[in-house]
Amino acid sequence: MRCGGCGGIEPHELTSALYFRRSFGLLWATAKRAMNPNSLTKYRPFPATPLPDRTWPDKEITHAPIWCSVDLRDGNQALPQPMSIEEKLEFFDLLVRIGFKEIEIGFPSAADTEFNFCRRLIEENRIPEDVTIQILVQTREQLIRRSFEAIAGAKRAIVHIYNSTSPLQRRVTFGDATRESIKQIAVDGAKLVKELVPSIPTTEVVLQYSPESFSDTELDYSLEVCNAVIGVWEPTPGRKMIINLPDTVQWATPNVHADMIEWMSRKLDRRDSVIVSLHTHNDRGTGVAATELGLMAGADRVEGTLFGNGERTGNLDIVTVALNMNSHGIATGLDFSDLTDIRLKYEKFTRLAVPERQPYGGELVFTAFSGSHQDAIKKGLDRRAKETEADPGIGWGVPYLTIDPQDIGRSYEAIIRINSQSGKGGVAYVLDREHGFDLPKSMHPIVGKYIYDLADQQGRELTPDEIRDAFFEHFVNVPEPLGVVEYELVHKAGGGQVHCKAVVSIEGHLHQIEGDGNGPINSFVHALETVGMKDFKLTDYRSHAVQGGSDASAAAYVQLQHEDGRLVWGTGVDSSIEMAGLKALVTAWNLMR
Repeated sequence: MRCGGCGGIEPHELTSALYFRRSFGLLWATAKRAMNPNSLTKYRPFPATPLPDRTWPDKEITHAPIWCSVDLRDGNQALPQPMSIEEKLEFFDLLVRIGFKEIEIGFPSAADTEFNFCRRLIEENRIPEDVTIQILVQTREQLIRRSFEAIAGAKRAIVHIYNSTSPLQRRVTFGDATRESIKQIAVDGAKLVKELVPSIPTTEVVLQYSPESFSDTELDYSLEVCNAVIGVWEPTPGRKMIINLPDTVQWATPNVHADMIEWMSRKLDRRDSVIVSLHTHNDRGTGVAATELGLMAGADRVEGTLFGNGERTGNLDIVTVALNMNSHGIATGLDFSDLTDIRLKYEKFTRLAVPERQPYGGELVFTAFSGSHQDAIKKGLDRRAKETEADPGIGWGVPYLTIDPQDIGRSYEAIIRINSQSGKGGVAYVLDREHGFDLPKSMHPIVGKYIYDLADQQGRELTPDEIRDAFFEHFVNVPEPLGVVEYELVHKAGGGQVHCKAVVSIEGHLHQIEGDGNGPINSFVHALETVGMKDFKLTDYRSHAVQGGSDASAAAYVQLQHEDGRLVWGTGVDSSIEMAGLKALVTAWNLMR
């Protein structure tokens, strides 16, 4: 039944129409606000840190920090579908194989799954002797007591307590709580952990404290709270504790973060007994930079996840920071030599996809489509191959490749891929690396233009096999209009002279030709000349054995120059090197037509 008062719209249609109008109106209003420069008045610049004598800009990273993976806690917490216990067990084993010595395994006081996972690791003896598990717990008595039940029996465990300290959290989350009351929460938590240590005598307990939201907490107050906790725990150089300074939400540029870390590192009590730890998030997209500058500013330890999974825009990407260090010759203790396998396992456990352009780990990060990049990479790899023969210890140096892809399990064959943006060098690289054809340099532009024009017509990337097929179809063993039906060579004694007898087909008509020369190709050229078919000069010839990718064992390349000045290349492929050369000559002759 229609509703006459609504222009003939059914009631459910009216609801949809009104919803659309209201939604569109809301979107339009939001868009107008976003476009309105006056909307910027709600934001304020983040204050600088008073550190005029900062030293970190002159520092260099010379050694790796202590690494702590938080994939199983912070990373797992951020998953649309958290991992099962079995998946967490597999992930834990992967992190151990990579080389992590500290692994935050979860929040065992928060849920039975987390608690049971912790117990299985301990009771099934899954934790290697040199690996320390870490658990997270809020500074609340019942949660801390439950956490101690979870870690009982572990050889060594880090108990990571935290409470929010920033003015925003104090005002909004805790209802205008005072600085003193928030500090007391931290102190009481540290006292309870210290009190409970004797209850699990076989477990070495390390205290870690985080002033959550350190990134926007007043520095003097962060220091006051951290020093209060240090005073409770009383660490020594032989029994250190961890002060974790989390960049919980990135409010500022990485240099400001570094200033904050250096300021705290200078002023913390018992600094020789405290491990300063970083835990950067990525709200501004600068998690890696903030971590690297934080290490220069004096931090000793880094928390993060593989590929940066975490709340909102993610945590620190440990893969990137560690491989950045590797690229400067710094050993990290982490093994990413088969990064593709690690990425596939990570994607299986998390049900997340690593972006194709993710540093180091992404599918396309070592791939070049641009012609100029391809040409430089090809030259760099070719030159490096020669230089390495002379000096195996020579340093890495290939344009556009910051590290050797083979160091993380990637092959050179996947580096250069072809689309309409590609160039001559890229096509030659693929034909060489994938199919074994080492094209003469002056042949690169001709073949390259043909292939990337084809990619442009297709509107997509061409696979290595498609490139090979197009190369063969247009440049290899072209049979018309001149074709060789029979071919016989007679090598004359002395002088290296060769007599050629051949039957050729020209546009369907057979001709018998003969000629003498100082080699198979030269004698065939003279044979063509005897029947008026030589309107060219042979200007270049080369051949090689085909290395893989083809059933044929030899390839030859012939360049002819027509009487009108045109230069044409032809390729011949055959099991016989002599026949390959002959086919190359015939192909060039045919392409000249």
